[in-house]
Amino acid sequence: MAFAETVLAQGPVTGGPAPGTPAATDVPLDGGASLLLAGGVAYGLKRLRDRRKKA
Repeated sequence: MAFAETVLAQGPVTGGPAPGTPAATDVPLDGGASLLLAGGVAYGLKRLRDRRKKA
């Protein structure tokens, strides 16, 4: 109960870029995402080949 006042007593946050401006927190999708995508494709192809061999 004593901590409830401190949690509710925080004011609004006014940080961050204005709408329409490029954000500094944008994350580029490059090496890691392409490796995950390539791995997913390779795994899917392996599963398809294994399924065809079994049938």
